[in-house]
Formats: sequence, structure tokens, C-alpha cells
Amino acid sequence: MMKLRWWKMLLLIAAFASLKQSVAQGAFQLKLAQEAKKLTNDQVTYDPQYFKIAYPNGDVPSDKGVCTDVIIRAYRKMGIDLQQLVHEDMKAHFGLYPKNWGLKSTDKNIDHRRVPNLMVFFERKGQKLTTSIKAEDYLPGDIVCWNLGGGITHIGLVSDQFTSDKKRHKIIHNVGAGQVLEDFLFNYKIIGHYRFSNQSK
Repeated sequence: MMKLRWWKMLLLIAAFASLKQSVAQGAFQLKLAQEAKKLTNDQVTYDPQYFKIAYPNGDVPSDKGVCTDVIIRAYRKMGIDLQQLVHEDMKAHFGLYPKNWGLKSTDKNIDHRRVPNLMVFFERKGQKLTTSIKAEDYLPGDIVCWNLGGGITHIGLVSDQFTSDKKRHKIIHNVGAGQVLEDFLFNYKIIGHYRFSNQSK
């Protein structure tokens, strides 16, 4: 009898710990979405050129950027430096990352600013989620990647704001018109869906 009670207690402790972690993750996701939304107040010109970036915790000029810079800047507001994290993981596991650009070694100036690299990183270090066409599967703070066609990939972050019809969340991204908040979730084929808090795994 005592043994049974002991195991029940362990199960309750485990369930409480899991619930606590889930609540913390949800709070992180919501805060990330809120911080990302603030980025849409900045005047940013889409600029894909190669920049020399300070390391760690570096950024391109504040008035320039591409889709990946939205993600990088949002996480920086949460105290997470994707430049450093991606660089360190690529350096340790270079063979797991795409060779789309013919690189033979890492480049901390650009590696974290490429969508395919972020997809590998988020899958390895975060949670890889469904790429369904159900709007309810995409929650604030989630990272979504799309195939725009012609070999062009794109990345954005799910906001905490709904579309006018209340059917899905708007996306915070930069597809060419600066850092904006708009109805974009199902405009193109979704090829990646992740959650990452630097403690996901």
C-alpha cells in the first residue's frame, strides 16, 4: 500500500513539474510575440546584402534587415542571441547544416541570417511542430517557415493578434516591405513550424 502511494506521489510531482514547465513556456511564447510586435514600429528597409556583424550579440544596421532579422531581433529582446547559438551549433555539427551556399566552414556574420540554417537549428534545439493547415495549431510566439517558390524560403513569427475574421493569428515578418504585422499564415506552403525558448530540449 505504501509503495502504491509512493508511486502516486511521484506521478503527481511529475505532472506538476510538467504543468509548471508548460505554463512557463506559454508565458515565454506570449512575451516573445509581444516583443516581436514592437519591431513593426521600426522603419526597416529590406536589404539582403552581406554585413560584417559584431560577435556575439551583433546586428545589421537597425534600419535594414530581412525576414531572419525579425526573428533574431525578437529573440534578442528575450535575452537570447541566435547569432551565437547558431554559430556554436554549426561549428560543433557543421555536417548537419545545409550546404546551399558552398560553405566549407561557418561564417558568424551570415549563418544565423539564413532560413534553412535556422530551420535546422530550431529542429535540433527547439520543438518541431505540425505543418498543418489548421489555424489553431499556430500559437503566439511560434516560428513558421514558408516556401515562396523558386527556391526562396521565408520565416516569420506568429503574433498574439487575430485577423479581422478572427480565424487565425497574424504574422510578424519582413517579406520585402519592412517589419510588418499582417495576415500571411496560409499565403504560401508552410515547410516548418517550431517553438524555441533556449530551454525547449
